[in-house]
Amino acid sequence: MGQHLSTPTPTQESSSDVNAFKVRLRFHDDLTFFLKSKTGNEVIERNLGEKTSVKDVIESCGVPHPEVDLILVNGEPVDFSYPITKDADIDLYSVQSQRPLFKEKRLQARSVMRFVADGHLGTLARSLRLLGFDVAYERQAQDRQLLRVMEHEDRALLTRDRRLLMHKIVRHGYCPRSHDPDEQIIEVLRRFELAELIAPYTRCLQCNGLLEGVDKADVLEELEPLTKVYYDDFRRCINCRKICWSGSHFGKLETRLGKIRHALVTRAP
Repeated sequence: MGQHLSTPTPTQESSSDVNAFKVRLRFHDDLTFFLKSKTGNEVIERNLGEKTSVKDVIESCGVPHPEVDLILVNGEPVDFSYPITKDADIDLYSVQSQRPLFKEKRLQARSVMRFVADGHLGTLARSLRLLGFDVAYERQAQDRQLLRVMEHEDRALLTRDRRLLMHKIVRHGYCPRSHDPDEQIIEVLRRFELAELIAPYTRCLQCNGLLEGVDKADVLEELEPLTKVYYDDFRRCINCRKICWSGSHFGKLETRLGKIRHALVTRAP
């Protein structure tokens, strides 16, 4: 009795049939912040054995996709889903890039006014609220909660956790380079082009609600004795109902605001 031999179908393919190929990624501008070496334009080589999206190749180097504004594969602009299947030279540019290349092919939104900040960026969240920007913030929020708020409320994610920023559902986001809160606020204002949209003292620093003007007579019974004597202009948060006024700290806030405006005008990105 003869032995039956099975024949592989034409669709079967062994891993040895896959031709390996090499990609060279060149990171420009401040994208080098995410690389181990940060001395100018950096080139990283990757050897691949299967079709891979350019997004996955980029993030394998430690660079979150929301930080990449322009991708050129062999000189041609592509989006994050573009499949890499053979040898390629890939150039990557950040939002901060001053090169006037393929402006119509840029990948990142510019002016975003709604944010969610992770628990380590409390001072940044308060600073943005001080300037009038809508920032969701909860000190104990877990990653899953941050992503849910970001997605459902269409906010940009602010975090120094690059792995969180790499999550596939993140559309817009930013990783502050500096640990200094004063530097961080300048970074965010530049990244999202917010300098002309600053509206100080219009949002509650505690709960993020909008502030509305209120007559002194309507809040008189809620004020401390000296506050009743020395202040006349008041605002109330429409959410938490907290009353705000230009107290003794107002001079310091005005000084800080002046420094922020000056930095936005004088310092190069």
